Amino acid sequence: MHFLADSEIGFAFIVVCCAKATLLLSGTWGIIAALRRASSAVRHHVWAAAILGTLLLPLLAFLLPPWHSSVLGSAAALWSAPHQGDANLAAQTVPATIVYATSNSFALSTWALATFLLWAFGASFVLLRLIAGLTRLAWLSARATPLFEDGWMRETLTISTSLKIGRSVRLLECSEALAMPLTWGIFHPVIVLPAGAANWPNEQRRIVLSHELAHIARHDWLLQICAEMARCFHWFNPLVWLAAGRLRQESERACDDAVLRSGIAPDVYASQLLDLARTLESSGRAWSTALAIARPTNLERRFAAMLNPSLDRRQVSPRIKILIPFLALALLLPLAALRLSAQDRAGKTSGVVHDPSGAAIANATIVVSNHDRNTIDMTTTDREGNFNFTGLPAGNYELQVLKPGFQTYRQTDVSLDAGREFTANINLEVGAITENVTVVPANGGKPMVTERTDGKPSRLGVGGNVESAKLVNKIQPIYPGNAKSAGVQGTVVLHAVIGKDGKPLSLRIMNGQIDPDLARSAVEAVNQWRYTPTLLNGEPIEVDTTINVVYSLNP
Repeated sequence: MHFLADSEIGFAFIVVCCAKATLLLSGTWGIIAALRRASSAVRHHVWAAAILGTLLLPLLAFLLPPWHSSVLGSAAALWSAPHQGDANLAAQTVPATIVYATSNSFALSTWALATFLLWAFGASFVLLRLIAGLTRLAWLSARATPLFEDGWMRETLTISTSLKIGRSVRLLECSEALAMPLTWGIFHPVIVLPAGAANWPNEQRRIVLSHELAHIARHDWLLQICAEMARCFHWFNPLVWLAAGRLRQESERACDDAVLRSGIAPDVYASQLLDLARTLESSGRAWSTALAIARPTNLERRFAAMLNPSLDRRQVSPRIKILIPFLALALLLPLAALRLSAQDRAGKTSGVVHDPSGAAIANATIVVSNHDRNTIDMTTTDREGNFNFTGLPAGNYELQVLKPGFQTYRQTDVSLDAGREFTANINLEVGAITENVTVVPANGGKPMVTERTDGKPSRLGVGGNVESAKLVNKIQPIYPGNAKSAGVQGTVVLHAVIGKDGKPLSLRIMNGQIDPDLARSAVEAVNQWRYTPTLLNGEPIEVDTTINVVYSLNP
């Protein structure tokens, strides 16, 4: 049950993150539509902000103080427990309430566990695919030969200086013929070139380096890895896959624009890309984590864009670089802080109930009440005295434990936090006995009346077997003559402890303002009473008792 509860919380968290990511990416599509005439660099900047936002959403959800929306909160009603919204639950009988709550909670947790495991399987598959691609890149680079040819080195230095690249860039010539020019790496970027690249003409060399170094200057590989991580977490969300694809497309087109800004003619650039695509085979799935210059999947669109003289090919201005992150945070922060009903759930609420001897108490009724929401949840302890609730909304609760023969346990300040567990170790005290005795004058024609108000003894197979004390020898109090003559009447409240031998111990008068004659009469009579001892699991124990001796002159 503990794992089921955790899976339900994890499932709710994933669902809420997916809903928020969908809202974020949907808004991004609208922004991109409005920026359709802007440069590819600007659109890539927007897509990068959206991808990073989907990754930051779960982290910010933990760091930011929550706020709730009544409109969006109803969207999570699917994961609301049955007790929510039922203000009349307290009017139901206890057995029906217990069965209703536990059966629905178990079914919900099982369904959430199955869905959570499915998500984990899909995320693991996409993550392994990413790791395999990175491993393949590292293996290829380890087998490649460093390229120190003078023409390549001079061209790399010249273009790196113009693009203000401060990191050292390594050139590697791959020993395998089936490799497209590509780049990867963050702190120590690498450009992998196919075999025979050392003999390329200057123009082709300049085009390839201009494109790949533009990727490095723009940190495109890091952003692409972030997009792959977003696809791992949101592998079931088609919007994330589309966003990652658009990020890569805009990245390639932005680098094409950088090449064209360097002075290379569009027709020459397009011709060189077409030759590369014809002479070198694509590396396929193994290079999904790399940025290749002539990936065939989008060459046609790139050719159309680079040959269109009316397109905006400008870089992202410093003003736009500040404005886009600012707007992204303005949308991201309230979205991350939003708490839906599915997310605002406490962790497992559990505990164990014992009697004073330390034995577990079975079949004790556990009641948790949320007075703010006007809800009540109930369950019972098992044979080991354990109880638990799953999926309770976060908030402040009152916890009660009810068991015949024991005093009611009440804790009024139980705070359940979202996603956090609460554990209680509860010891019940044996219930006190109350005796009510009415004393009237002997000539009043009314006999003394004794009324027992304690419950019947409870017999169970394990701990919690209480057999209440019984009054077996009762001495009738006598109305004092002086009090009767003076017209004095009242109630003497006595407190005593019934010892293991059944004798009243520590007899005390609780209301000191009572008439001394009435008090003396009550003490003298009650001190001679005898009880059968209270038995807890077959062993005699001491138990409190309260005795109300009512002296009345009115029959």
